[in-house]
Order: sequence, then structure tokens, then C-alpha cells
Amino acid sequence: MPSQDEIFSKVQAALVDALALDDEDVTPEATLQGDLGAESIDYLDIMFKLEKSFGIKIQREELFPEDIFKNAEYVQNGKVTPVGLALLKERLPFIDLTKFEANPAVQTFGSMLTVQDMCRYVETKVAAVG
Repeated sequence: MPSQDEIFSKVQAALVDALALDDEDVTPEATLQGDLGAESIDYLDIMFKLEKSFGIKIQREELFPEDIFKNAEYVQNGKVTPVGLALLKERLPFIDLTKFEANPAVQTFGSMLTVQDMCRYVETKVAAVG
């Protein structure tokens, strides 16, 4: 099992390569969309690079739970319901949803994912394989 530093280093390298950034741009606190400029098409490249680098398989819905966001039981008036929030916490334990809970607008969810969240996600995947 790689150390947290090794995981960060490989995640950082994948993001630098996929998004044409400098190493110093990719900090644990940086958000993928807001700070690093990732767009939806970039996520496919990032996921591919992480799969190759760590020998894991990433399912898109593990990071982007569109099925929750498109379900009227979990979203009302553009905001995730308490039931939807509970499901997000269960499915995405590697993401800190504290800020999102304060204003659970669906359109803001994508801008929350940080480099650290990606590292925690990779860590859970590597642990499951190893």
C-alpha cells in the first residue's frame, strides 16, 4: 500500500499532466474545477491516468453520483434533500460535505471536489484492491 505522500504525488502528477499545470498549482486544498480549471472532459483523462498509475478501476458514478442528482426523491427545487445528503455521505465518504450541506444546490456540487478528496478516494480504492 502506497503512503499518503506517494498517493498525493501520483494524483498530483496525473492532474499536472491532464490539466497542463505546474506542480505547485496542485495543492491538497485546490478544487479541481474552481482552482485547477478541470472540465467534464478532463475527468475522463484524469480517471484513466489514475487507473493506470494505481492499478485500480474507477467507475464514474463513484465520483459523480448523477443518479442521485437526477432523482426527484433526492433533489427538490435544485437542492439535495436531507435523504439525498445522507445517501451522498454514504456513497462518497472521502469527500467533506460540510460546506455543501450549508447550501446543497446541485449545480455547486461539482465545484467542491478537491485534490485531497481525490487522494482519499484513491486511498480507499487501493486499499480495496490490496
